[in-house]
Amino acid sequence: MPDSQRSELIRALPYARRYARALTGSQSRGDLLVAESLRALAIRPTDRLPARLSLYRAISEKAASLADGDVPHSLSLLQRQLLLLTTLEDVPVELAADVLDLQPEAAAIEIASAHEALRSSAQTSILIVEDEPIIAMDIEDIVARCGHTIAGVAHTQAEAVTLAKSTKPGLILADINLGEGGDGMAAVAEIMQSMDVPVIFVTAYPECLLTGNTVEPSFVITKPFEPLALAIATYQATTGGVPTP
Repeated sequence: MPDSQRSELIRALPYARRYARALTGSQSRGDLLVAESLRALAIRPTDRLPARLSLYRAISEKAASLADGDVPHSLSLLQRQLLLLTTLEDVPVELAADVLDLQPEAAAIEIASAHEALRSSAQTSILIVEDEPIIAMDIEDIVARCGHTIAGVAHTQAEAVTLAKSTKPGLILADINLGEGGDGMAAVAEIMQSMDVPVIFVTAYPECLLTGNTVEPSFVITKPFEPLALAIATYQATTGGVPTP
């Protein structure tokens, strides 16, 4: 593999990890998928796509070969991949179609069907952990527009733990940095000692978080985010991602 392509793949790794983790619903399974995809690209380094899109393609192909087709979901694997690529990874529809070997028109049809399925899928109660009051209000509005209910809003690590115990949310949406109020990841770690609940973390710098060197989130949204990004991330988190052996 040429040094230039290797460098491009290294720069793409944080985003590949985010995509693979959101697709599988797990840090360990997602990172393993990325490692296997990198090995596949080392064997076939002549993909005409840019390195980041080539990595997305390899991950998508590997996930398709592992997914359990007998497990029912509102969204197909293809629809999940399209939504994650176009919302979480901000890939234009035309390029997402190219990654998945689709015609742009076919991709657009699948995305429209996926949007409809998301609107009719089961909703949940969300605990918001955000230290900035104005941002928290904005997130509340986005959560409500997605059809979810607000379990509560915590501005500090201590408030998050207390509210989680009293409200038993179906999902936690937590900022990483709570300023003087503590640490969002530490709050979630404490909450997880007494309950098992899916979590989506929010950060303005995902590339600094998704290093693959420590215990890291399975679901990460870049700040600021759109309602559709929250909708697909919530769906993936509450359904457990793509089942794999």
